[in-house]
Amino acid sequence: MNNSMTLVDRVDAKLCMSHIWVALTALFLGAIAGLLQTLVRSGTVTLPAGIGYYQLLTAHGVLLGLVFTTFFIMGFLFAAMSRTTGIMNNAVRKLGWLGFILMTAGTVLTVIMILLNKATVLYTFYAPLQASPWFYIGLTLLVVGSWISGFGIFRQHYLWKKTNKGKLSPLLAFMAVVTMLLWLISTLGVAAAVLVQFIPWSFGWVDTINILLSRTLFWYFGHPLVYFWLLPAYMCWYVVIPKIIGGKVFSDSLARLAFILFLLFSIPVGFHHQLLEPGISTGWKFLQVVLTFMVIIPSLMTAFSLFATFELAGREKGAKGLFGWFKKLPWKDVRFFAPMVGMLIFIPAGAGGIINASNQLNQVVHNTLWVTGHFHLTVATSVALTFFGISYWLVPHLTGRTLTSKLNKLGIMQTILWAVGMFFMSGSMHTVGLFGAPRRTAYTTYNDHPDALGWIPYQTAMAIGGTILFIAILLLLYIFIRLVFFAPKGAEEFPVGEVADASEATPKIFENWKVWIGITVGLILMAYTIPVIDMIQHAPPGSPGFKLW
Repeated sequence: MNNSMTLVDRVDAKLCMSHIWVALTALFLGAIAGLLQTLVRSGTVTLPAGIGYYQLLTAHGVLLGLVFTTFFIMGFLFAAMSRTTGIMNNAVRKLGWLGFILMTAGTVLTVIMILLNKATVLYTFYAPLQASPWFYIGLTLLVVGSWISGFGIFRQHYLWKKTNKGKLSPLLAFMAVVTMLLWLISTLGVAAAVLVQFIPWSFGWVDTINILLSRTLFWYFGHPLVYFWLLPAYMCWYVVIPKIIGGKVFSDSLARLAFILFLLFSIPVGFHHQLLEPGISTGWKFLQVVLTFMVIIPSLMTAFSLFATFELAGREKGAKGLFGWFKKLPWKDVRFFAPMVGMLIFIPAGAGGIINASNQLNQVVHNTLWVTGHFHLTVATSVALTFFGISYWLVPHLTGRTLTSKLNKLGIMQTILWAVGMFFMSGSMHTVGLFGAPRRTAYTTYNDHPDALGWIPYQTAMAIGGTILFIAILLLLYIFIRLVFFAPKGAEEFPVGEVADASEATPKIFENWKVWIGITVGLILMAYTIPVIDMIQHAPPGSPGFKLW
């Protein structure tokens, strides 16, 4: 490897690696909970020591959906900023470490409450289920810590622009800023719900809670959370993969436009998760469904850009015919293979998302295991595999080691195991969901259902898939430990693609943050102001909830 390459500063690398350590710890703990869930559903295992199925379900969702993703993303974004905008100054580092400390403290507090069975309220923590107030305080610390880290990323971008006046910011840095803007704006909803509703209610300061408002504020956050997971994966697909395959970024302008469109159209769409809920008029639901489908546009732009990059790179290497470029891709390089498998699986995952967001089709799959299967294709496969692919080069880059041929082969094996395991598990979830099997429900609680006997083979397939996935996670952790402590010392590349020479110049308006933040806020106000006022003014009697602690 060329030692003259640009490296992430060693001090910055410690901050990034700290986030990745917590992320993979959460991945391991969440995976144990997920494996036990599948075994319980199949009737293979009876939980010992009074451990509850829904306790596992809560731990699995929180640790993987929130903790693993948020910590990994923050570590990756800090690394991307250091790589493309230069060494972070002391103020930025202090913000990063303060954010990390608060996030970690919040995570520990949240996990303790779940383990003590004082927060068995599932990943969505819907009222009237009520957790210990310390669970909600832990979630608040996690979110506030991420905001502080986000301000560090904004500060680093501002300092680069200040010293490079008139220049277009690096593409990865721009994408990091958009990702954190989306996160900051969307988490305002869940922060408001927790601070204004759940914490006072759980402490007993108020007797009731506006359930519809709490669910609305959650899904104001819950849907853009999906794009907070996806945008860092898109950063890898757009910028890192072209360098790995020996090509160039197809279009800087198209990449920036896609990220801006994701920012605009991923937040004011939470009602499509509430299509079957009363209390929200059909007109407002229709508006948000329309806005939801607008996200298809940047998704198709991304697919076009990526496959154009693949084809152009293949043609430069002598590929002939319509699909000759396909053979020229580096399928034996795990840095490409893992994210590419994630990209391909995102095709059926995206189709499932269109079904979920469609009013008529949603009637068929709403609150069934189909929806759970969809989440396992999106975040647990497309996003997770891309994050795994990133870790195979980012971890040795940050630790001053190299990705050996043996570890590369193990990474390929890990990716295949993950895809096979998810085929069994997510495929079974999708299928049995069409038969009406409910989500969020342990098998033992619905075995008297008239159709339950027909679901048993699919429950078994889920258990097989979950077991394969757990083995894949153990292999991933083995590779991680090798890359941190035992791989040969050296300088692993942080791949950053260059923009194609034929690409058009990028319009400066893409970095006019006042315009894009203003439009985003305008869309949110248009989609939510009147419905939320109506929820507050015409709220039914609140529910006192069910205390589980």
